[in-house]
Amino acid sequence: MSTDNWRKSSYSPTAANCVYVSARDSCTLRLRESDTPDVILAITPATFGVFIRAVKAGVFDRLVAD
Repeated sequence: MSTDNWRKSSYSPTAANCVYVSARDSCTLRLRESDTPDVILAITPATFGVFIRAVKAGVFDRLVAD
């Protein structure tokens, strides 16, 4: 596991289902889940902003097959 300063999402109150974020520098955000802490997604802040806006707009609400 890396030595990044990980912060737990305020929307993840339980220890079993947490999302963590870390910013090594101003160019890269890193995301991981508590279930698989060694799997890390690295993205730019701009890309993360696009993703958050899409989530809020409901773009991903129907991705699960019926």
